[in-house]
Amino acid sequence: MDIPLSANPVIVNRLTTLREAMKHENIHALLVPSSDPHLSEYLPERWKSREWLSGFTGSMGTLVVTMDHALLFADSRYWQQAERELTGTGITLFKIKSGASQEHVDWLANNVAAGSTVAVDGAVIGLGAARALETALSAKAIKLRTDCDVMEAAWRGRPSLPQAAVYAHVGPHATIARADKLAATRAAMVAAQADWHFISTLDDIGYLFNLRGSDVNFNPVFVAHALISHADATLFVIADKISVALEAELKADGVNVAAYETVASALAKLPAASTLLIDPRRITHRTREAVSATVHVIEAVNPTTFAKSRKTDAERDYVRRTMEQDGVAMAEFYVWFESAQARGREKITEVTIDEKLTEARSRRVGFVSRSFATIAGFKANGALNHYRADAATAAVIEGDGLLLIDSGGQYLGGTTDITRVWPIGNPAHITAEQKRDYTLVLKGTIALSSARFPKGVKSPYLDAIARAPIWAAGFDYGHGTGHGVGYFMNVHEGPQTISQNMPEPHTAMEEGMITSIEPGLYRDGKWGIRIENLVLNVPAGNEGFGDFLKFETLTLCPIDTHLIDMALMRPDETAWLNAYHAEVARRLLPLVSGDVKAWIETRTKPLV
Repeated sequence: MDIPLSANPVIVNRLTTLREAMKHENIHALLVPSSDPHLSEYLPERWKSREWLSGFTGSMGTLVVTMDHALLFADSRYWQQAERELTGTGITLFKIKSGASQEHVDWLANNVAAGSTVAVDGAVIGLGAARALETALSAKAIKLRTDCDVMEAAWRGRPSLPQAAVYAHVGPHATIARADKLAATRAAMVAAQADWHFISTLDDIGYLFNLRGSDVNFNPVFVAHALISHADATLFVIADKISVALEAELKADGVNVAAYETVASALAKLPAASTLLIDPRRITHRTREAVSATVHVIEAVNPTTFAKSRKTDAERDYVRRTMEQDGVAMAEFYVWFESAQARGREKITEVTIDEKLTEARSRRVGFVSRSFATIAGFKANGALNHYRADAATAAVIEGDGLLLIDSGGQYLGGTTDITRVWPIGNPAHITAEQKRDYTLVLKGTIALSSARFPKGVKSPYLDAIARAPIWAAGFDYGHGTGHGVGYFMNVHEGPQTISQNMPEPHTAMEEGMITSIEPGLYRDGKWGIRIENLVLNVPAGNEGFGDFLKFETLTLCPIDTHLIDMALMRPDETAWLNAYHAEVARRLLPLVSGDVKAWIETRTKPLV
């Protein structure tokens, strides 16, 4: 392969070592997904193979390496980031339409010679993805190997398994007892006629057992598998992560603790003719292979996926209180930020914003950590959907421009995720184009926030409501409109997703679900705009056509009004914004004083 003149020697050497390992195994092409044995979105260090090999730090992307080529498949959210981080590596960016694309499968089928061998670690590729890959390759007489982890030989000094302790999520914030959650899961197993149920996804496990950890950045989860029968349950965990006291507490609820590495053996020993419930979207190929052919397998969505998405009345109340705490933190941050900007004595960068926001949240009741890496994008950086600033390249917040801040926190009583855009500099320099874009995004947020819809409607159907005002102007955005959010759990949670994905049955909207609403509009090289609130599905009555739902907006933080083009706003939209700001003031003002109180009062004044 040709090495660029400005080569990145670290990545070039890693690819060379990898290819040597591939030769030793007689592998002609290697697929490296962004995944782990639990199909997590954010990965423990041990399984960041794609990042280690390529230098690309985005959260999604697929790497393909042959003896002559290396390609990174990434969607539009990451193109500019990937082009920058892949410089000098010899890796080519292959631009795909969405993160769900399977173009890497097509590329392998069309570019690897018949009779060759493609490999992927079966322990980190999803069952469905492995099936699709095997089908495509076998049609071209290409062999697929899933039995080896080439990274083990290539990655010298590979991180070990995470060792942080597991802890209990306790009352009052844990509103359902572990025993009750297990009983509900077993009732779902009875309905599915299953003797056993296996779970690999970490948020499902954390939810079911009322346990939390810190094995994955931003998500309070721990690495484990779980096997549930009608009599007991087994939690397969890395050694010494569960204390003696916690193990005794689990034992009292019929939960046994076993070594993490023994899970395959346990699956292989399931009784012949017994029935096992698995979620084919949430287990890996290697896990499925461990199950004996004598066991009858039922494939369906994990019952816990539905259960944890439908927050209880008590959980909803804690989330509301958490939103008040988070709103105060946001207000405190903006008071500091505007004061520092006015003084002009302090150098403020995109990294500074992350640090100060985290400081503000850390002072709030129940705060545990950030819920994802803060996105603070000034001017053109705001147009990069998943932009991450670092100390070496972070933009200084000075002059005129738009600042996009997407941030969130993990609290004992809920998970937050909020995006706001603020004009920086001279207000007279705000352009008509910036106001138009901002107002269109705001109209999209208001349109969906105001929607009323039948209970059980498939969540992707709602996506067009937010896009309609933006589409009407001939514009669009390249990401989903909303994702489910956990309860002191993953900031991205299913089964619902407000996006342009297929409206499958499991995406039905039900009471108690928390979802983001976050339309956007991005101008490459200029600015990015996104306005994001979290909303709760609540009852909206029944007029003889079945039960309806509507959204209760949970997020409590003023939406900037300086960027609004009032000529584009309808009276009902202005009324919605005024009502929202009145609620923000009502809920936050009793919790603050001084400059923070004055800031909230100013920022929530009604528009005429």
